Amino acid sequence: MKVRTSLALLGMALLLISCDKKSVFDEYKSVGNAWHKDSIVSFDLPKMDPSKKYNLFLNVRDNNDFPFDNLFLIVSMEQPNHKVKVDTLEYKMANPDGTLMGDGFTDVKESKLYYKENYSFSQKGTYKVHIQQALRETGKVPGVERLKGITEVGFRVETTE
Repeated sequence: MKVRTSLALLGMALLLISCDKKSVFDEYKSVGNAWHKDSIVSFDLPKMDPSKKYNLFLNVRDNNDFPFDNLFLIVSMEQPNHKVKVDTLEYKMANPDGTLMGDGFTDVKESKLYYKENYSFSQKGTYKVHIQQALRETGKVPGVERLKGITEVGFRVETTE
């Protein structure tokens, strides 16, 4: 009986801890075994309140097959008026000893990477986010065609309140 009660309490505690009151949007998409340089991961965001501020994150799940220290991404945000804002971003993904940064107990790590802080969705309507990997090997002009080690790419929007 004590074991059953303990398990029930543990389950309830996990539910309370996992509640995420700040999350407005959180979605992942698989890129398979390797992320092709021409593959664009896209997200349609829900309509946001223009009077509120949000923090925007790129989420990346990677594993020990990821052979680089950094990750370069091209992120495009398409506004409701169809104007597109493009950012080229660089994120540190590994420690100096080569171990992956991020959260996780196995060889799969999850990295929550800041994209924009205190962002206002000033226009009413649907915003779209497009993410593409833009990694290049040192001294080489063409991009890495198939980036191994990245399994999923996500996008997250949180309220700042």
